Amino acid sequence: MKIAGFTFIRNAIKNDYSIVEAITSILPICDEFVVAVGQSEDNTLGLIQGIKSDKIRIIETIWDDTKREGGRVFALETDKAYQAISPDTDWAFYIQGDECVHEDDLAGILQAINDHNENPEVEGLLFKYRHFYGSYDYIAASRRWYRKEIRLVRFNPLVHSYKDAQGFRKDGKKLKVKEISAHIFHYGWVKPPTGLNQKVRNFTQFYHDDAWVAENVPADYEFDFGNAERLTRFTGTHPKVSQSRIKAQNWEFDFDPSVLRSKMSLRRKVLQKIADWTGWRIGEYKNYQRI
Repeated sequence: MKIAGFTFIRNAIKNDYSIVEAITSILPICDEFVVAVGQSEDNTLGLIQGIKSDKIRIIETIWDDTKREGGRVFALETDKAYQAISPDTDWAFYIQGDECVHEDDLAGILQAINDHNENPEVEGLLFKYRHFYGSYDYIAASRRWYRKEIRLVRFNPLVHSYKDAQGFRKDGKKLKVKEISAHIFHYGWVKPPTGLNQKVRNFTQFYHDDAWVAENVPADYEFDFGNAERLTRFTGTHPKVSQSRIKAQNWEFDFDPSVLRSKMSLRRKVLQKIADWTGWRIGEYKNYQRI
């Protein structure tokens, strides 16, 4: 059985993406790893080339910056990496540049692949998510944060990245998936305030035109930590590949839970209460079909 990892990246140094940690966190269980490196304003290519592994295969790409509506360019770049995977691959493991997998989950992921490998009805594996926010000590835990997403797919040329590359579909249809116990550690919102200002300005340019960005995310934009709505303290351990980055954190993150709650509308507060009591998130987005 052959497993291929794949991802895309551009301007990793400029935007402080933990892409090296992302790749190396799942590299031990991959037979090959395809990285689509977009033409960058920094030495992203050299950063990826510096990962010492003969499993890694780099394809250099040029992003179509006109495909901005809804983050479509992210899906197009994901598809470029996916399409470069060796055709004899059985399963494809996707990870984004601000994600990571804990080493303690790798054995269980392999076991899940083996458990479902002979059942063609299972087209993907569904991972749980931990969205770290503000610092490595807090997780965003309100309804606005997705709880699960597909990160392993049974390799098939008909599979493609969907919308802004959050998940996948096969020939336009939702994948049939099995949920597994493994987590994705999402670190995209762990930055100092100045870093988050830059992240938002950079990120929104791939969803909106220049006029919208200039009006809504001006040069003096200040990130609002209240957008998290609710944070819970993380008491577990982080992946070993992330430890040096975590130790280098050089900012303090303080928050007032009452301020976060005040940012929620009455409707969102009621829906959150229902979710807390029942586990059911009314209207939750699910780009997959659980079996």
